[in-house]
Amino acid sequence: MSFSGFLDFFQKEKTFRPIKRKFEPGTLRYGLHKAAQASLSSGINLAEAVKLPPGEDLNDWVAVHVVDFFNRVNLIYGTVIDYCTEKSCPIMSGGPKYEYLWCDPTNPVYRKPTKLPAPTYVSCLMEWIESQVNNEDLFPTTTDHGFPKNFITSCKKILTRLFRVFVHVYIHHFDRIVALGAEAHVNTCYKHFYYFITEFQLVSPKELEPLQEMTAKICR
Repeated sequence: MSFSGFLDFFQKEKTFRPIKRKFEPGTLRYGLHKAAQASLSSGINLAEAVKLPPGEDLNDWVAVHVVDFFNRVNLIYGTVIDYCTEKSCPIMSGGPKYEYLWCDPTNPVYRKPTKLPAPTYVSCLMEWIESQVNNEDLFPTTTDHGFPKNFITSCKKILTRLFRVFVHVYIHHFDRIVALGAEAHVNTCYKHFYYFITEFQLVSPKELEPLQEMTAKICR
C-alpha cells in the first residue's frame, strides 16, 4: 500500500501532520523518495525493497526513508491518541519491563532523562524529529549540499525513537488498531520499518527486544 493509501485509510484522523519535506521532481532524491513510497505497494517483497538500489548513495536512501517513516508512524499514532492519555499511559513504556525517558540536550527542560506520560513523550519526539528533518545542514534537500559526517548517527537516534512508538502502540493500544480494522496496514508499515532498520543496522538489537516475539511471527 502506498503512503497515499495510508492517508486515505486514516484520513479522518485529525492529528496527522506530515513533514513538508520537499524532494523536487526531477532530482535524484525525488526519484528515491517515490521508490521508497512505492515499497508498500501490494505484492512487493519488503525485505528486498529496502535494499540500497545499485549505484545509489546510502545517505540519500536513508534520508527519504526517515521522512516517510516519520509520517507513517505519526499517522499510526494519530489513530490511538484519544486512548493514549496521561491517565491511561502515565509513563512512556512498552510493557512492565521497558520504560523510555525523554532527553533533549537542546531543551533546558529535558537536558536530563525525564520521565513523561506517553502522549507528552510522543509529542516531544515528533517535534524533535521535525526540527531535525527541517534542518538543512542535517537533511539537505538537494544534492548540491552534502550530508554531514554525523548524518547516519543522527538517523539512528531518530529511528530508534520512532521504534519506541511502535512498541507503545503494539503493546498498549493494539486493541484500538484492531477495532479500526487497521491491523494489516500497521503490520505492513512495521515490517517495512523493521526490514529497513535491520538491513542497515540502524537500531540496536537491544532496542528491538520488546517486540521480538511479535516480529518473529510477522517478519519471517
